[in-house]
Amino acid sequence: MYLEIVTPEASLVSGEVESVTVPGVDGEFQMLNNHAAIVSLLGEGKVKFRGNPTIAEGFENKFEQVDGKWVLEINSGTVQMSNNRVIVLAD
Repeated sequence: MYLEIVTPEASLVSGEVESVTVPGVDGEFQMLNNHAAIVSLLGEGKVKFRGNPTIAEGFENKFEQVDGKWVLEINSGTVQMSNNRVIVLAD
């Protein structure tokens, strides 16, 4: 599936991933390939993804790798999953 993470600063991530885990306002949840369409608010926490998408130049320091997953701390945001495309709008 395709992941894009966008912040007010820039588009931080784009590319193919195996899984995405986000901090929903009612708890953390994971999306895999062929997940049902969903739109959700995000709370403070970590966006985690497994795969090798492109991370925008100059923003690599916002990410860390933990147990084979990339991790990004966010304060809030929204996520949309549809047709194997995940878009995270993060603050």
